[in-house]
Amino acid sequence: MSISDIPLRKKLALSLFSRYKAAEAKIHRLNYILWECTLRCNLSCLHCGSDCKKDSSICDMPAKDFLGALDSITDILEPNNTMIVLTGGEALLRKDIEQIGRQLYIRGFPWGIVTNGMMLNETKIASLLNSGLRSITVSLDGFENSHNWLRNNPKSFSNAVNGIKILAKTPDITFDVVTCVNRKNYGQLNEFKEALIEWGVSRWRIFTVFPIGRAAEHKELQLEPREFKLLFDFIASTRKEGRINLNYGCEGYLGNYEMEVRDNMFFCRAGISVASILADGSISA
Repeated sequence: MSISDIPLRKKLALSLFSRYKAAEAKIHRLNYILWECTLRCNLSCLHCGSDCKKDSSICDMPAKDFLGALDSITDILEPNNTMIVLTGGEALLRKDIEQIGRQLYIRGFPWGIVTNGMMLNETKIASLLNSGLRSITVSLDGFENSHNWLRNNPKSFSNAVNGIKILAKTPDITFDVVTCVNRKNYGQLNEFKEALIEWGVSRWRIFTVFPIGRAAEHKELQLEPREFKLLFDFIASTRKEGRINLNYGCEGYLGNYEMEVRDNMFFCRAGISVASILADGSISA
């Protein structure tokens, strides 16, 4: 798509947004830190970009090392305005997850986790909340057949849905559902949307597969160009309905679909306001 194909209103918005991005890059304020706290996982998902397994050759970083890294940079950030998100692997496999969360809370950091939902139940959710958990993202990739196929586990769908239903009834927690759209679940999106609304989900995020890790071995995960367009049309129409807050992931500039399928224009904040600490201690954008 050339710039001449973009409506004037969006051209003006893009111009203003480019100035905003330049200002943000100049300020360069860190306010979001992802910690890959383990590469261990209780699933073996077909689309896993990190090729995570039950056991990992890379040991989990000790909590004291991660907390020490945070303590060393508190003079250049505002803890209350810096979100810490624990990812994996499966973050809940760490037996010290609540202790880590409590230490983050004591230091003033809001924190959240990304989980496949296998270990979510009322007891676990209550324990996390007591440790100061602010937000949680649960992966759910369509209905039972599609989700269990992608996640390689016959119990993954029921466990995740059970956790989602508990979260929907839990006060003082922000949660969303994230869905990997592929050729197996693509045709079920409208029905799946209705199910999410019925289960009490108000925030839904969709992404598509990037062919790295195990995902590179499964071509059936990749949408065709025509299907991408229809996917964006579905997202745009769902957003207009206003029954569930649906966003497409931050996977690049989308031309005329900018401002139609996401709350904000595309802006990759990696290395600007977002940083990652990987399982081996490496620092990444």
